[in-house]
Amino acid sequence: MSTSELIRTIEELQTLEQLIREAEAEAESLKDSIKAVMVEKGTEELEAGTHIIRYTTVLTQRFDSISFKKKYEELYRAFTKQTTSKRFTIS
Repeated sequence: MSTSELIRTIEELQTLEQLIREAEAEAESLKDSIKAVMVEKGTEELEAGTHIIRYTTVLTQRFDSISFKKKYEELYRAFTKQTTSKRFTIS
C-alpha cells in the first residue's frame, strides 16, 4: 500500500469512527428518553406494540482488587500475572 493509499485509508477510518461515535451518542440519547418514560411511569417493564422493554435493577458483586491489594499486597502480587497485548493507535 502506497503512502497516499495509507493516508486515504486512515482518513476513511477516522470518518467512519466519527460516524460510529455520533450514532452511538444518538442511540444512547434515544435509550435515555425511553428510560425517562419508564421512570416517569414507575415501571420496570413496558410493552410498546410487539416490543417489551425492560429497565431493571441488577445487583452484582465485584471483587475490590484495590482494597485487597492495599491490605494483602504480597498475596495480591503472588496471584497476579503480567500479560502482553498489542495496542493500535493513530495520532
